[in-house]
Amino acid sequence: MYSNTRTSRRPSLGGTRSSRFSRKRPVSGPGGVNPSRYINKSVDLPMELPYEPTNTFGDFGLNSQIIDRVSRHGYTTPTPIQDQAIPVVMAGSDVIGLADTGTGKTAVFLLPLIHKMLADRSQKALIIVPTRELAVQIDEELKAFAYGLSIYSAVCIGGNGYGHQDRSLQRRPQFIIGTPGRLKDHLERRTLRLDDIQNLVIDEADRLVDMGFIKDIRILVGKLPTNRQSLFFSATMAPEVRDMVHSFLNSPQTISVKKRETSVNVDQDVIQYTDNFHKMTLLHELLNKDECKKVLIFGRTKHGVEKLNEALRERGFRSISIHGNKTQAQRQRSLNEFKDNQAQVMVATDVAARGLDIPNVTHVINYDLPQSFGDYIHRIGRTGRADQKGWALTFVN
Repeated sequence: MYSNTRTSRRPSLGGTRSSRFSRKRPVSGPGGVNPSRYINKSVDLPMELPYEPTNTFGDFGLNSQIIDRVSRHGYTTPTPIQDQAIPVVMAGSDVIGLADTGTGKTAVFLLPLIHKMLADRSQKALIIVPTRELAVQIDEELKAFAYGLSIYSAVCIGGNGYGHQDRSLQRRPQFIIGTPGRLKDHLERRTLRLDDIQNLVIDEADRLVDMGFIKDIRILVGKLPTNRQSLFFSATMAPEVRDMVHSFLNSPQTISVKKRETSVNVDQDVIQYTDNFHKMTLLHELLNKDECKKVLIFGRTKHGVEKLNEALRERGFRSISIHGNKTQAQRQRSLNEFKDNQAQVMVATDVAARGLDIPNVTHVINYDLPQSFGDYIHRIGRTGRADQKGWALTFVN
């Protein structure tokens, strides 16, 4: 599928994994990863019967106003994680939810918490997430589910000034959604108090651990009342994540709807290049292919990502970028344009590798090698979602 036209310079992408790498000494990339690990054919999975939920949204005991907004939001039947976890959350138990992004887990904690706040206006919730984009995404869903119910939120993230966030916190919002660093800043500035928070949500916990936020999270959780409901969501349960769970939660119930690794239905291959000019030429040819309809390209550095984005735009591609040097407004605008298919390509650092639910990404391209194989798995998890076929291609020198 990704054959080369100038064969004198470029080795073929065909052949088996062993034949492609046996003729040269194996070279490890960042994190000691052998490039052969970036080659894997997708599996033709057997047809699965649609999941039949035990409950309807009306069976959960949610306030009728919430049910009305759920219907208007386009939710018809609960997803597996919603069907299994919402009754447990509604019962007041601490929960560990193991599910991938895009499975509807945000509603698992938002709907019961909104219900709880309509019944008791003194209830407040703290939602801790790894990235600014995920915080904004959760806040948008909250606004849809709680429209017209006089429930307010404050989004505390970097990339935005403190003024608007300070004013939002002064309103004593029911929901505080933020990243650990900015939440800790507000705590130190005394614009945030946590002694009246009765509900804690930690979302994308494995990503929070990967990003080194455990210390900040422990500081934040240490300021919360011990008598609270805690909800914890993660895609994996590495030892460090498990340790954090047991220190924060009280007799939690675990609900897992993970059936397989996301990468099972992602066709993975490498593209070999000789120099930077050759690399860009190959990328240009690839993006011109009809099947590359919605492409997420990962680079290693903020400067490199912006440079690549500008080069693609000069070549006539509808490309946008997202990285840490952009303001939050710029990052959100780029993300919205990519989601709405106004751009064919989004060039990103690993800020876009986790937590974001971007529909119908046909290809993930690792223009720069990831730092570890774990980062690689998270990157390629942006394609092949909802049982669709996806493609992941990694440039290897």
